[in-house]
Amino acid sequence: MKEIIIGLISGIVSGMGMGGGTILITFLTCFFGVNQLIAQASNIIFFIPTSIIASIVNIKNHILKWRVAIPLTISGIIGAIGGSIVANKIDVNFLRKGFAIFIILIAIYQSICWYRKYIKKT
Repeated sequence: MKEIIIGLISGIVSGMGMGGGTILITFLTCFFGVNQLIAQASNIIFFIPTSIIASIVNIKNHILKWRVAIPLTISGIIGAIGGSIVANKIDVNFLRKGFAIFIILIAIYQSICWYRKYIKKT
């Protein structure tokens, strides 16, 4: 049952374009004790159908900018290949710490953006 709830939450967040994989990886590693590398690989499998569905909805609603999407997709595929090779060669604990630092930096950045938009109104 926990897996279904995590999948639903991750799917909703992913469909909104906010990175449901972050939630999925965090829950798999923290609550299920899954190895970081396995959690990240599972995220990729989870990501494929959810991103396809979200893309279809965005295309249908005419909010996808092809001139932005195509170069991002191509470079993302190249980056994914390189990242997968690197992830398989580094220590899992280092990978886990790197992921945590990445999430913290994103949280700080988003907090600053939110503050500027809603509090400071610059």
